Amino acid sequence: MILRVAAIGLALLAAGLVAILTLLTPPGQLTFLDGALGGGWGAERPGHDLGFGNHGQTLDVWRPTGATGKALPVLIFFYGGGWVAGSHDAYGFAARAFAKQGFVVVVPDYRKVPSVRFPAFVEDGADAVKWTRDHIAAYGGDPARIAVAGHSAGAYIATLLALDTHYLANEGMPRDTIKAVVGLSGPYDFYPWTSPRAVEAFKGTRDPRTTQPITYARADAPPMLLVTSSGDTEVQPRNAANLTRRLKSLGATAAFRDYPDLTHENVAMALSIPFRGKAPVLSDSVAFLHHVLGE
Repeated sequence: MILRVAAIGLALLAAGLVAILTLLTPPGQLTFLDGALGGGWGAERPGHDLGFGNHGQTLDVWRPTGATGKALPVLIFFYGGGWVAGSHDAYGFAARAFAKQGFVVVVPDYRKVPSVRFPAFVEDGADAVKWTRDHIAAYGGDPARIAVAGHSAGAYIATLLALDTHYLANEGMPRDTIKAVVGLSGPYDFYPWTSPRAVEAFKGTRDPRTTQPITYARADAPPMLLVTSSGDTEVQPRNAANLTRRLKSLGATAAFRDYPDLTHENVAMALSIPFRGKAPVLSDSVAFLHHVLGE
């Protein structure tokens, strides 16, 4: 009995330490501040730390509070962090923002560099899409209306999953499983690699072209909204501009947004209540997604 109580105490302590460490990160602090200002009103999290895939990955599911009736469109949101950092717990501000706009939102974790390198984190993204297709109906989501979104490295994962069809095919999913994409400040056309994080993430890749989302642009790509900002010095705006031009030249549907003067981080921060006035990132993304997926 004493040992059991001690074990429970240690488990609670570990969970508390994880929560504290999450809050110490800038996204975690933003999630806390967003919640304090009302970000949690109107959104609920019916699924927390749900397992998926074969590598110990976990995810959260968010939805509008009290959602009942018609199945809602689904958004899988991949967070950024240079493929080396991040946690689904820290991005509650983004999940809540979209959930309150009528989406069932899935925020998955994925394996990080240096424990893995490309393409492992993209394969984890495909595992998250498969879990969503197979299980989201139980949370009020429509598996026939799945969109993906992400910021920075997360936008890279979302976009590559939508364009390079072999990732979904390897998980037994049709190429049109993903119906729409919102890429926020993502790298899509960034070879040769210049940043240390990119060099490390893609070390050992035999053909660098396979790492670039723009390589897989095609006429039947799902509609995409590609967002950038002129103040972004981490992921150059040309990434979104180049991919938009390539997609349009092939006959695909692609929309481009440039929010002047925002930094790389500002674009994600604008999803939160404290910084929503910086740019209409949320409203533009929601309008695009509802247009493609329906409400």
